[in-house]
Formats: sequence, C-alpha cells, structure tokens
Amino acid sequence: RMTRGVSFLSTGAGGWSPLSSDRYQWLEVDLGGRTRITAVATQGRYGSSDWQTSYLLIFSDTGHNWRQYRQEGSIEAFLGNSNADSVVQHKLQHPVIARYVRLIPLDWNPNGRIGLRLETYGCPYNSDVVSFSGLSSLLYRLTPRPTQTSGESISLKFKALKNSGILLHAEGQNQHRLTLELEDGKLLLLLRKGTTLSPDNQHLVSLSSLLDDQHWHHVAVEHHNNHLNLTVDKSTVWIQIPARFSHWDHDQVSVGAEQGIGSQRAKRNFHGCLENLVYNGLNLVDLAEQKDQRGNVTFSCGEPVFVAMTFAGPQSFLWLPGGTDPSSVGLSVGLQFRTWNKAGLLLTFDLPKQSGAVWWYLSKARLHLQIHKPGRAPLELSTGSGLNDGQWHSVDLVSGRGHLTITVDGDESTAAHVSPSFPIIAGGQLFFGGCPSESSGQECMNPFKAFQGCMRLLTVDNQPVDLIKVQQRLMGNYSHLQIDMCDIIDRCSPSHCEHEGSCSQSWTTFHCNCSGSGYTGATCHSSIYEQSCEAYKLNGNTSGFYHIDVDGSGPVRPQLVYCDMTEHQTWTVIQHNNSDLTRVRASPGGNQYSAHFEYASDEDQLAAIIGQSEHCEQELTYHCRKSRILNSAEGSPVSWWVGGPGGGHVQTYWGGASAGSQRCGCSLQQNCVDPKHHCNCDADRNEWSSDSGLLTHKETLPVRSLVLGDVQRSGSESAYKVGSLRCYGDSKSNSRAFFDKETSYLHFPTFHGELSADISFLFKTTSSSGVFLENLGIKDFIRIELSSSTEVLFSFDVGNGPLGVSVKADFPLNDDRWHRVQAERNVKEASLRIDELPVATQEAPADGHIHLQLNSQLFIGGTASRQKGFRGCIRSLQLNGVTLDLEERANITPGVRAGCPGHCSTYGSLCQNQGQCVDGTRSFSCDCSGSPHSGAFCHRGTLMLYIRSLLLMVLLSFCVGATQDYTKVLFCLTADKLEVRYRLDSSREAEILRSKVKNLNNRQLHTVTINRLKLLDFSEPGGAQKYKDFNPFYEAFLSLFFADSDDLDPELSRLASLGFTGCLSSVLFNSISPLKAALLHPNSSSVSITGSLVQYSCGSTSTNQNAAETTHHLSVGTGQPLVNAIRSDSALIGGGIAVVIFVTLSALAVMARFLYRRKGSSQSQEGKTVKPEDSPELPFSSQTSSQNGPTENQKEYFI
Repeated sequence: RMTRGVSFLSTGAGGWSPLSSDRYQWLEVDLGGRTRITAVATQGRYGSSDWQTSYLLIFSDTGHNWRQYRQEGSIEAFLGNSNADSVVQHKLQHPVIARYVRLIPLDWNPNGRIGLRLETYGCPYNSDVVSFSGLSSLLYRLTPRPTQTSGESISLKFKALKNSGILLHAEGQNQHRLTLELEDGKLLLLLRKGTTLSPDNQHLVSLSSLLDDQHWHHVAVEHHNNHLNLTVDKSTVWIQIPARFSHWDHDQVSVGAEQGIGSQRAKRNFHGCLENLVYNGLNLVDLAEQKDQRGNVTFSCGEPVFVAMTFAGPQSFLWLPGGTDPSSVGLSVGLQFRTWNKAGLLLTFDLPKQSGAVWWYLSKARLHLQIHKPGRAPLELSTGSGLNDGQWHSVDLVSGRGHLTITVDGDESTAAHVSPSFPIIAGGQLFFGGCPSESSGQECMNPFKAFQGCMRLLTVDNQPVDLIKVQQRLMGNYSHLQIDMCDIIDRCSPSHCEHEGSCSQSWTTFHCNCSGSGYTGATCHSSIYEQSCEAYKLNGNTSGFYHIDVDGSGPVRPQLVYCDMTEHQTWTVIQHNNSDLTRVRASPGGNQYSAHFEYASDEDQLAAIIGQSEHCEQELTYHCRKSRILNSAEGSPVSWWVGGPGGGHVQTYWGGASAGSQRCGCSLQQNCVDPKHHCNCDADRNEWSSDSGLLTHKETLPVRSLVLGDVQRSGSESAYKVGSLRCYGDSKSNSRAFFDKETSYLHFPTFHGELSADISFLFKTTSSSGVFLENLGIKDFIRIELSSSTEVLFSFDVGNGPLGVSVKADFPLNDDRWHRVQAERNVKEASLRIDELPVATQEAPADGHIHLQLNSQLFIGGTASRQKGFRGCIRSLQLNGVTLDLEERANITPGVRAGCPGHCSTYGSLCQNQGQCVDGTRSFSCDCSGSPHSGAFCHRGTLMLYIRSLLLMVLLSFCVGATQDYTKVLFCLTADKLEVRYRLDSSREAEILRSKVKNLNNRQLHTVTINRLKLLDFSEPGGAQKYKDFNPFYEAFLSLFFADSDDLDPELSRLASLGFTGCLSSVLFNSISPLKAALLHPNSSSVSITGSLVQYSCGSTSTNQNAAETTHHLSVGTGQPLVNAIRSDSALIGGGIAVVIFVTLSALAVMARFLYRRKGSSQSQEGKTVKPEDSPELPFSSQTSSQNGPTENQKEYFI
C-alpha cells in the first residue's frame, strides 16, 4: 500500500496527523490497482491524544473524479475512534471497486488533533475492459440456435464520457431487434419487431439517469417468456412485454454502435468504456480480438481528466483573481455546469474603479446577464431555457470593444448580443457561485440566490483554470466546495412519488405533484377517498355515487361506485353496461345467443371489492316460453354463464341455487312447475315462466357473459336480466379488539414499510396513556402511543436518530369515544392526524437514511417489554392499506377480547329527526320507527303524497275524557298562508290561528311544527288572560282526509270545496307517522287505505327552514303519545285516505301509463331490448329493480 496526500505530516511516529486540524485535510491511499474493498478499520495515532471521531470515505479509479460512499442514497458518515489504541472496523454494506481510497476526517478529539492509522480490506479486481472512441464498434455473428428461445440474459458495466450513444444492439432473422443505449444520461431498452418504427412495432423502457458521470454502472437484462427484468445499479424494474416481443433469436450483436440489416436510424456511437460484457454466457470482450473490429478499439480504459467542483450549499463560493491586464478592453469567461435549481448566481465581478457590477446568473432556468452602472439604466440579456434539467450545459460570456455576447451550449443562433458604450472587464476579483460572508471584508454583493450544482472546465480570458491548484490553496480561495467531484444525485430516479404522481426536484429536495391522481401527501401515498361505502355512512353521507379506494394506499386504483344506504346493510353497487331486461333475438345462422357485460371497475378493483366483502350478490333472471336453460336431449346444459375472476369460468347453476349444483332456485325451494325438472324453463311449456334469483357465491362473481342456446326453435321467446353486482360488509375493516390489561397485546408478522408507511386505526379508552403499536429493528423502530389524556405521539428511527411528531388535542382523548389516528412516514416527512385536528408534520433530515428496517414482530396494544400497554378498544387497524384481522388473533390470545361495542356514544348524533341509535356488534343503525322520516339516518323526509286539485286538510279527532265529544283540528292553505282551525268543544265556535309566514305557494317544501304547551290560554271579555289544563290523554284515532267529509260542519265543508294541489310530507303526531306507515307498511293490520296511494318526490325543501310560529292557543305533538296505536289491532292509525275526485285518479292513471311506455321507448335501440311496441306484451316488468342501483337516466314516477 502507498499513502499520499497534500496534508503536511507533523513530527512524530505512530500514524498520520496533519499539521492543521480542519475539514480540508484528508489521507489518500493508492492500492496499486482496482480492488474490491469490503471493509475499513481505523486507529488513532500511537501514543498520543490524536484521533478522529467521524469521517467520510471517497473512492476513485484514477485519482480524480471522486465519488462519495453512500448507503441508501445518503452520504454515510462512519464513526471513528474514542481513543488512540482501540481499532474500529466497518464492513461496507455494498463493496466498492476502486484503486484509490480517501479518508476525510469530520470530527476529532477536541483535546487533541486529527490522528489516524488506516487499514483497508479487499481483493484484487480483474475484468475484461474495452474502450470506444465514439467512432469505433465491435460486431459479433452468433451461431444460429436450432429453435427460438424464450430466455435471454445480458450483463455489462459501462463508464460513459458522453451522455448519449449505443451500448449494444442485437437482431435476428425474424426481424426482432434489441437495443441498449444512453440518451441524455438515461438508459433506454428498445424492443422492435419489423422494419418500421411505428409505435405498434416497438416497446421502450427507461431507467435511471445521470449515467454520464464517468463512473462505472452495472446493467443487467433478464428475459423469460413475456417477462423482462431490467437492472441499473441498485434499481430494478419488472416489465411484462407484449407477446410479439417474447421470442428472441438474435444471430448478430454489435457493441458501441447499431450495425446490421435493420439499421435505419442515425445514432451516435458510444464514447466510453465497457467491462465484463456477457451475452447469454458469452464473454464478448474476451472474444473481441477474433471478431470484427471497426474503428479505434483498445482493451483498456483511458479517460480524460475533467476536474469538477460541487457547490453544495448557500455558503459555497470560488474566488479567482482577475483584472491583471490593465490594457485589456474585454473579457471572456466560459464554464460548464449542471444543476436542478432554476435560479443561482454563476459569476459576479465589479467593473474597474468600482464603476459598476456584473451578475451572470440563472433565473427561471434561463441564463441572464445584468450590468449595473451608476447613472445608467441596467443592461440586461437572457437566453436559453430548461437549464435546470441536470445535464451539463456550457455557457460563455465574451465582451470586447462595443460588443457583448452570452451563449448557451455553443448555439450561436440563440446567443444574446448587446453593444455597450463602455468596456466590460473585471476590475478585480471573480466570484463564482456566491459571495463570502460580510465578515470576510471582501467586496461582493449577490442579490440573487447562491448557485447549487456542479461546475467544470472553467476558463478566464481563454485560459483554463487549474482547480487542483485551487484545492491546494496555490491559487484563489474557496469555501464549502467539494473539488474534484460532482456530487449531483437524481432524487426523481427512481421516483419516490407514488400512484403516478409527477416528480420535480431542486438540489436539496424533491416535490410530488399529486393532481389528478386521487392521492395526497408528500409522496402521493394516501388516498383522498374513503375505503368503503360503510366509511362514507359513518361520515354522515347518504346514498349516492362515491369514489372508494378499497386498499387505501395500495396499488388498486380508486373506483366510482354507488353506495346504497337505504337498508340496514350498506351496499356497494357496481354497475355494468346492461342491467335492463333484455329480449333475446337469435343471430342469423347461429344456434346461440351471447351477451357480454363490461363493468365500470377494472379487474383489480372488482377482485378487491369482492374479496374483502362479507357478502356479494347479483340478480340473474330468465323469462322463457319454450326456451330451456339446462336440460337438452343430449343431457348437457343448453345455456350457461361465465363468471369469476379474470376471464371467468363456465357456470351451470342459476339464480337462487347453490354453486355447481346445475339447478335453478325453484329446485332448492321444491316449487318448480314440473317436478321432473330442476328449472321452471326446462318444463318447455308454451306459457311464460321464469327462473330468477340471486347469485351469492363470491368465487363465481361477477357475471361476465351469458350464453343462451334454446332460442332458435319455432315459438321460442325469452328475455334475461343480469343485475348490478352488489356487496356489503368487510370481514376485516371493522375488526376490533379490547385490551383489558396493560400487559396484554396482539402480535403480527413484521411490518414492511421501508420507504412509505401509513397506519390508521380508531381507538377509545378511559386510560390516560398506553402504546397502540410498536415494531422494532436492530436500531430502527416505529411506535404510536397515547402519551397523555390529550396527546398522541408518533415516534420512529430510520438510522438518523429518534424522531417524533405529536398532536395535542384541546379535548380529552380518554372520553370512551371513538377517535381516529392517521400516521404516515415517508422519505420526505412524517405526519400525524387525530380526528379532524390539523395535521402535524416532521421533516426528514436532508440526505439522511430513508429505509425503515424492522425485524421483530409487530405488537398491537402493547410492547415487547410488556410495559406501557394500552387498555381499551382498537378497531379498523390498517397498515399500508392492509387490514389486520384483530378479532381472529384476539380469539386465541389471553387478555384480549374480540369485538368492542359502543358505537352510539360516538355516532349516535348521526341519527336525525328523533331517530334512535341502536348498537350492533360491528356497527350501528338508526331506528326510525318513532320518526316520520326514513333512510339510514332517518334523514329522508320524502315520504310524500302528491295531491292535485284537492284540499290539503289534516283532521285530528280527539276523544276527550268520557264524553266521546271529538275535538277537530283542521290545517288548510288559504291565500298563500297557513290557517289552523280548531274547536275545543262543540259548544264553542271554531277558532283560527293564522301563520305570519307568507308565500307558501312557491313550489318549495315547508315545515310546519305545532307543539302543545302544558297549559292552554284563552282570553275572556275584558282582556283578562286565563289558563286551563289541556287533557294530555287521548284515546281515539287520527284520520287524514283529502276532500270533504260528511262529518265536517258547513264552514269546513266550504273550505274543502276550494281544493289543493301540492305535496304532503313527513307527518308526525306525537310518535305516530301516518304517511310513513301507509306508504312503507300498507299491509300492516294497523293501517287502512282507501283508494290509490303512491310515494312521490316533490322537490327540495324551503330555503328558509327556520321560520317558526309560536302560540299559546294550541299545542300538538307533546304530552302522552299514542304509543299503543301502532301496536293495537283495534286502533285505527294512519286513518283512511279517501280520494273523491274520479277525474284526478283517471288523470294519474293515464300519466302512469304514458310514463311506462316512455320508459320502454327510451331503452337501447339495439334489437335485443324488450319494447312493447314491437313485440307481444310480456307478462313481467321491464323496470330495473331497486337492487340494481341507480341508472344513468333516473326518472320519477307517480301512478
């Protein structure tokens, strides 16, 4: 081994110690040849107090163009010594191949100096190398293979001196071509078939970037059938290629250029070196001397020396002397740079005698020049665009007598010119990249951002700048520069932006644009949608179309579904292209009829919903007349359907039957029309019959196609209907567990969230602290805990030291109510959210470790130490979109119970309009029996009657005491005002209460509420006000009339003759809802209906729902409710609804018939659709049932 460096050794023996201890010292070792280095070890200087406590390692093949040792994409700082004698060894996670090793001390003993003894471990590295000049190439003709092969492999290493060029090209007789090439520093793999360059004949894959950094890069291609793995260094992509590209039979390979019969493109040859090129086991470099060589090919890797420097931060600058020639009338400066930043200072200097200043800088990724001279307007030039793309760009500034030019990449056509009236020359020092601090005393002003990036090939007045002399402090000065290396990294390759979020970057960080992706967060990791219809219900939403993301942050994309929340179960409805009743028309010349169903969701989305649901079903109905389903003369099924995942499988059972039974539902119910057959249609009768039911076997869903065979015989007629796919429940998403001891916990396999980890769950507790979740590694860990009664802490360590983010609530979290926790950690930041509180975030350290490496079991509700465990309930625990089945594990774990009741304490407020919350084992429901409203949350007040030309009149008849004298209350609308007419006893005249709210005939729904106070007041002559008790005990009936009644007195009969047209909705008398009972339970023994009655949606409610009228004259709605009316067989509630105008009924019937025919005519115009006008009347309805969800063209009907 040999050590060398620019540091001066102090006197004394026992190791290396520089005369000055600062961060500009290093020790460099020449290993004599390229070596595979696996470890390093250090000691302090013998017999002294000199040692380093931390250091960096950098490597090189040539002694120039150094590269830093990185681990997980970040610079690895090694821990050094704590004394002069002990040995500290570090095994490199990834071995390094290099000839030169340089150790740079970062910190050292504060009571001594830098001191070092160094040892490296490794083996000599031998390889076959070939160099290409940019005009040379190699050509190989391979022995033809007897058959086409479906497996190929290619591996090589390359070092590029230019950013574009062909690495390898292979082709065969079947016109299949493969090309590996560099383009703008990225590796492209291009597969082509045929001689044309159309998009259909080629397949392109791109991977990695910045591959023109003059370092060695490894490439591997592994191909098997229609799968291909492409690896560049540590990045691998798995690609599924089209079948037409899956068979390779290459018989010719060219290296360094594209040669051969199919070469049609003008491509640049490769300029650089290749190493260990192996094609299907053949070492092509080793065989190169016996093959066809074209151009200057050498079997060593010679490369020019480009000394670059890295401006790593805002304190970085380079100072060079200038203005040494007093007779000069101009200036020329040239350099190359690469950066990700849109803005930054390249160069600034003062004009002679401080008569002005010049700034040469980047702004908005363009090159600008600005000259300020006192007493003159600023002079500005700009040119170029997109200069922050990470590529090397050359820029030149040339001034002379009466002219000034700035040029980008040597393009004279886009150069910017100006003719100044004064000379542009440097009056003193030249500052590149930035300015020294003000405390330095040097005159330099930078009104722009400092440059962050790399520079090389600096020239001043056409003389190259020797940066090695600058590094050795023999010329100029610098600060915070990394000389002889370009430490640029591409933070967007590979991209950490998930779910197709677009990545952009600066020198220090990257940004993900998640617009349109359906995801959010620093890396587009978290879905913006709920995972199920049930989750929308818990948020208080009602039935409608919603996007759901079944696996959250997982790979399955969000999908639009219909959420049906009208029943106890919350249904997820996935529609397809034909859920209407469809008439079967035989195809000409064919013996079968087939139908295919395309769903709104793709395969992954369908599989995810069906897989996670507790129950799925799909209606399958077949109406038939002389058209059989299963039985034929040959005994094989005549008709079948295809269902299940992927392409599906043939199914021969029908709606209502068991999977694989080859029967219909009537067979299981033992009510088929012909007991000899298992389906009604198989009776083969001349009358209409049907086989219908629900398909509920999830493994056979959804229905993908239908094949009907018995449709060609004379007299055969049939129609089918395949409903939408409907699913409910999630066997895991609502899984819950109760932890009753501090030492109890559940354990699961190790959580794998190396780059992105999202955790969400709900908890409720009465304890003030406890650990929800913990997973440990050798050094790394992740933990979420309730640290106090109002605070949740999310802490972790990925190798940069423990970090944490917490959220403190202004309300107690141990109130035995459900609270949601959402935690996420990615390469950019960690975030934590509790309920609807603002999100708290913690940024990740710049250039730190990014991989979370765990190896212990995942503990839920406790810790590995069995301390600080959580006591309470946890439910709906998900990690990276995967739901953990807490109940399954709790059933076999002592100290933990499956299930956790008590939803109403949190979600009870969602039940509206006097609906009562009812707890379930996994969810809750709203009991609307005591409310006039319906729906999942008793929110729907649309149980309406539409009355045309009738009086809206509610007649309440009360039996007071034992007198059997009925008290009548009449509601009527006159002159756009509401009147309430009532008579408390037969000896008094009717009294009238008039509402002050006007304009009640504005086609809006208006809410009328009358509450009975405890006392009724009335006024006697003389104005004295008295009160009397109003008997709260009523035993009688409640009747609703539309029109006059024989029992009405003349005045009320006169009002009844006026008529009313409008809607009646949400009638409630105490706890009785007569309209709701009549519309939803018309067959109940406690409901009596006369005439025709249908439900109707009349429109929206009034814009002013807060208008109220208060009076002491009458009170209805409180006191003793008629609780026995609905339960008693003898009580008549709901009353009789009598419609007395026959013309109105006729009009409604005619309108219903018209709408029915209109719906039939609005169906698809394809021949297969049943249409009453072109076929005999079928004895069944063509209207889609409510189970199939909404159609795209929804209509309202009243009949």
